[in-house]
Amino acid sequence: MRLTGARARSGNSLAVMASYGAGKFLAEFLTGGFAALVFKFYETEIGLSAGLVAFAVVLYSAWNAVNDPLIGFFTSRPTRFAGRLGRRFPWILLGTLLCAASFILVFTPPRGTVGIGTFIWLLISICLYDGLYSTWELNYQSIFPDRFRDPAERSKAAAISIAIGVVGIAAGAVLPTFIIEYGNPDSYRKSALIFGAVALVASAALMPGARETQAMIDRYLAQESARGSAPSFFAQLRSALRDRDLLAFILLFFFYQSGVLSMTASIHYVGDYVLGGKSTTLIFAGMLAGSLLAVPLWTALGKKFPDRQRLLAASAAALSILSLPLFFVSGYEGYVAAMFVWGMAFGGFWLLMTPAMADVIDSIVVKTGSRDDGVYLGFRAFAGRLAYAVQALSFWIIHSLTSFAANPRSVEAKAGIRVHFALVPAALLAIGVVVFLKLNSLNAAKAAENRRRLSELGL
Repeated sequence: MRLTGARARSGNSLAVMASYGAGKFLAEFLTGGFAALVFKFYETEIGLSAGLVAFAVVLYSAWNAVNDPLIGFFTSRPTRFAGRLGRRFPWILLGTLLCAASFILVFTPPRGTVGIGTFIWLLISICLYDGLYSTWELNYQSIFPDRFRDPAERSKAAAISIAIGVVGIAAGAVLPTFIIEYGNPDSYRKSALIFGAVALVASAALMPGARETQAMIDRYLAQESARGSAPSFFAQLRSALRDRDLLAFILLFFFYQSGVLSMTASIHYVGDYVLGGKSTTLIFAGMLAGSLLAVPLWTALGKKFPDRQRLLAASAAALSILSLPLFFVSGYEGYVAAMFVWGMAFGGFWLLMTPAMADVIDSIVVKTGSRDDGVYLGFRAFAGRLAYAVQALSFWIIHSLTSFAANPRSVEAKAGIRVHFALVPAALLAIGVVVFLKLNSLNAAKAAENRRRLSELGL
């Protein structure tokens, strides 16, 4: 059974778009809290060596090499609930609830001992948390290109999502600054409990936007009926690795995520050691204010220059360039101002990322004749998690070279913090832009042709 273009392009209300955007809030809220706190918590509050923390994160990233693509593959398979609830919604519902609980475990290691037991707790808890996070987030991301099919609707849904998502970034970054106290591990545990509670509320808000429409369910069931058996995991894996546009996006996302994680995880080190224990609330607020104020600018640029792939690369290049001044900044007000300017580029990348990925998925669906995007988004998720290993290893290497453990307030240690706060992100983002421009071939004309073909195929 084929669906006509008219049926395939059903409108979505602003309420549905806002509910879908709650997923962006949830993702950025949890990611922000995890990225900014976990390394510092285990290194400076619990007392686990930076090497062991980095080793746990590297093992966790290796686990993700298998975990994320497999989760994407298996959750795309038909289940007994697919005809009534869709193939994505049950996983989103279950994943969000369990993910909120598992976040708390990361910050509640057993008291009184530091060593192999703490290392094992860190490793198991972050792997459990990530597996549950991937379960809902991969399926959540997969809904976007299927539900929001018209270019104008995609842009509107993306703009609403980023506005809500920035609130999630703000909450994830700023909320801990009101709760945690440097030198008090219990304050981190209290912060984790509050994070879990807020995540449950956000999950409830997400559910209406995450519910698959009857048209989406019908398209999926028609696809499964028409093709019989689904392609194997390894067939989809080979297809993913051969697609240059997908590879270009995933590599850019990896370098972007590595750079941003290095910066955000550094901010609490800046507050504690470079600025002498000052709260980082206004530094995070400056970044987020710049992100929000830049959304109309990048939205206007998107209308004027419809090539989302090149515009995405331009925003990443701006992020790289604007990271460099952060190495030389001094004084609290200087950090706030510099992060405000950096946030204006960050808002552009964040706004363009989901529509650009949706265009890449559209291209793959046209080539393959089926919407099996779980494995592809699994690779995107893996790239994002692999970035944690880059951040952890860079912190470990820099802290070792600057004798951070011996004296975290020395001139050398502070210089090292500035390096992983500014220079590492600048270099990683620059590499990502170069690689992306070399590999990517998807322009505005190809994207428009893909949307026309999808309408004809009912996909």
